[in-house]
Formats: sequence, C-alpha cells, structure tokens
Amino acid sequence: MLRFLIVLIAVISTLTKIDHTFAQNLRAGVAKVDITNREAGPVNDPLYAKALVVSDDRKTIALVSIDAVAIGEIGHIRNDYLPNVRKLVQAELGIPGDHLVVNASHCHGVVCDDVLQRTVEAIRQAHRQMVPVKIGTGVGTESRIMENRRLILKDGSQLDVRHAYSLPSDDTVAAIGPVDPKIGVVRFDRADGSPLAVLFQFACHPIQGAASGGNTADLAGAASQVIEENLGAGCIALFFQGCGGDINPVLYKDVHQPRDGNWHGTLLGLSTLKTIRQIVTQTETTFAYSHTMLEIPRANLQPRIAEMEIERERLTNNLKGTSLNLKTFLPLVVQYQLDSQYPSYYSHRYLREKELGREDLNRLDQENRRNIAAYIENIETMEHLTRLQTNLALLRKHHLDNTQAPKRTIDVEVSGVRLGNFKLITFPGELTVQIGLNIQKAHAIPETYVSGYTNGYIYYCPTAEQLRNVGRAQEDSDCILDPAWQEKFETLALEMLRNL
Repeated sequence: MLRFLIVLIAVISTLTKIDHTFAQNLRAGVAKVDITNREAGPVNDPLYAKALVVSDDRKTIALVSIDAVAIGEIGHIRNDYLPNVRKLVQAELGIPGDHLVVNASHCHGVVCDDVLQRTVEAIRQAHRQMVPVKIGTGVGTESRIMENRRLILKDGSQLDVRHAYSLPSDDTVAAIGPVDPKIGVVRFDRADGSPLAVLFQFACHPIQGAASGGNTADLAGAASQVIEENLGAGCIALFFQGCGGDINPVLYKDVHQPRDGNWHGTLLGLSTLKTIRQIVTQTETTFAYSHTMLEIPRANLQPRIAEMEIERERLTNNLKGTSLNLKTFLPLVVQYQLDSQYPSYYSHRYLREKELGREDLNRLDQENRRNIAAYIENIETMEHLTRLQTNLALLRKHHLDNTQAPKRTIDVEVSGVRLGNFKLITFPGELTVQIGLNIQKAHAIPETYVSGYTNGYIYYCPTAEQLRNVGRAQEDSDCILDPAWQEKFETLALEMLRNL
C-alpha cells in the first residue's frame, strides 16, 4: 500500500493542468489528405492523414489519424516527424505543440515521403474550415472480426499467432486471451444537423492487407470508407487504434482464402454506423484536455537472453537422427493415417502372414511408426526453435538499444481527451488489450477508452504478468520496458481520467 501511495504522489506531481470546460460554443473542422506512396507499387486503396480540429473559447486541440504503422521508430515515418509537425502547426496556427494528438492506425501501408507536409496541410485545412458543431457520443460493439493472438498452453506458457513462425500442435493449447469488443464513437454535426465528422476507436491489428497485394489502409480504411459513404455530406471518419497489441484479425493465418482486411473493415464500419445513427447531438457538452510526460523504466534484458540461449541449446540437443527425410515421411504419414490396422498392404496379406506364423509386415509397421514419431518430434522441436530464434533476435536488439540509451528510463507522452461522455487516454506503445480492460474496469465509466500508437512509438507494452513469459511471445520480446511500467501508467491514466 505504501509503495502504491508513493507512486501515486509521484504521478500526481507530474500532471499538467487539465483544461476542463463546459462548452456551449464548440467549433470543429475536419479534413483529409492523401498520403499514399504511389511509387511503392500497386495501390489497393488510399492512405490518409485525417485531422479533426476542435476548439472552444479557451483551447484548441488537433486530433490526427494517420494510416501508417507507427509515429516514428519503425515503418516509413521518421522520428523527426512529430516534433516538426508540431513546430509548423504552432508557428502557423497557434495550436500548442502538446495539443496535437497523432494516432497511427498501425496498418502496414507505405506512406509518401512528404507525409509531414501533408499532415500539416490536413490540420491547416481542418483549422480553416471550423464551424459551430453539436456533438454526441455512443458505445458500439463488434466481436466477429478479431481474436486475441496469445495462446495459453497447457504447460502454463504463452505464445502468439504470427506469420514469422508456426503454431504449436492443437492438443497443447488450453485457452486464448481476451478481446475488447467496444467501439467508442464521437459524432460531430454541423448546426443544421448534417454530419461533419466521426471519431471511432477500436482495438485490432490492421494486418490482413489486401487480396490484390497492393498498398492499403486495411480494415481501418475500409471501415472509414463505409462510414463516410453512408453518411455523405462530406463527413470524414477518423479511426483511432486502441489497445491492439495482442489482437489479430480473425483468419489471420488462413491458407485457403486470400488475406483481405476489407471484410473485417466492412463489418466494423457497419457496426459503427449502427451506433452513429443512435447518437443524439447537442450544443452543450464537456470539452477537456490534458497532457503530461511519464517516466517509465527500461528493462534489463540480459537475464532473459541468457535463459533463452540455454533453452536453445537444450532444444538443439533434443534433435535426433532419423531414417526418414521429407520425401519418405510425407507418403508414410498419410499411409499410416489412412489405415492404422493394415497400413502397408491389403488386409488379406496380413492375414496370410498370420497363418504362416510370420510378423514381417507388423515389424515393418513398428519401425515405420517409430521413424514417423521421431520425425514429427524433430519437426516440433524445430518449430519451437524458430519461435525462440525470432524472439531472441528481438531481445538482443532491444538489449543493445537499452544499454546504449543515455538513461535507464524513457520519457513518454500521455494525453487525455474528453468530448462529452467520451474519455480517451493515449500512450505511444503497442498496449496489449488487458491494459485497456484494466483501466476501463478501474474507472468504471462505460465510455472510457485507451489508445496506444499515439504521439510516438516505443514497441510492445505487455502487462507485468505477460513479461514473465520469457521469450515465448513476440509482445514479450519486442519490448524495451521493465514490468514496473504497467503500474506507473495505469496509476497515471486513472488519475487523468478522474480529472477529465
């Protein structure tokens, strides 16, 4: 308890002043600018920078949605993008730099080289086109399009569903993790009641791509298109990614149909539309914003690396020589699955051998079954090794980065936005879904949301419990944080939510 109070006091002392007003004269403007790199290959659908500028008599904020994998660090947006966008917007429009909230949808599309300038242009247009607005909020739900990609195995360990490595055998899987089916929706109407903009928040990795293989905004782009085309009147829909760090689209590893995020996005868009149409907008609403910096600890990854290297040695030593190779294994395993009693020939041959007192075919079957079992055991060991090798490489990369960092902590931005009943906390990492569920439960107000991938990028941010799963899941390995980060962030998030 004492430790919790110390952390809480430290957190409260770092909070900036929250600008909280009951607005009767809210204005907003919205715009979108194409940021697709059309020189990077075929284009399936465009990528956008979308800006929603909201203002009352006291403050102005810009909410920006980018169809990109991250705001800096990985992908095609450079690390100087965010500070330069803020510098230009503050100089030209007078919007303070820390009043920009930029969220990456985490789609894996390729943006153009001048994405910085085009983002500023989107904010510029939105600011120029501000009009009096009415707003309303609602909560939607969509549970058909996503699943938790962390598999909980019967031995207590966890691993994740990825294309970088194969899955374990089905008989080793005990359970899967949770999802967050909530869609957070804010509707902005013009004074005449026509829709101006929709902000919708949801947690799911947009990594299905397009069946065509072309550049795509994935499910986030498809959902936005469904909303915009149905509402008309020049309405623009902005997607904000939630705590999607361990949430995959369903059928992510399907090998029988082309991967295509359009289906997932269409369902998400239709579910969001259902909520939008039930929202009643009004001129009087609560409008609040806060922004602060949080210092969280970096991990010492060397012990985890050492454990994984020992595990790799053990697995390598478990590989045994077998008589079979792939060419002989495949027909044999099919043959012995088709008929377990008489696999090597027709039944009458076995019966004739029995009459003669011979066991030649039975001995052959025993030998073949031993060889098949040994070959399968080697395959499973090699699959385990591929998972381990992939995640070990991530740990080594981040260990080097952490040891070369100027300090043992990292400073991250946390923003809080309130629009009517809609409350949003942002964070720059790939938050796993349990983080968002924890904060929602603790705050106990339905329209509470947490968005990762915002105002920077610091890789995956699993829970402290997940980080005990040494090296078995990507989220636990592609991470620079010490487990203590979770308590610090959740404490801060709850304090900010209570003050919004």
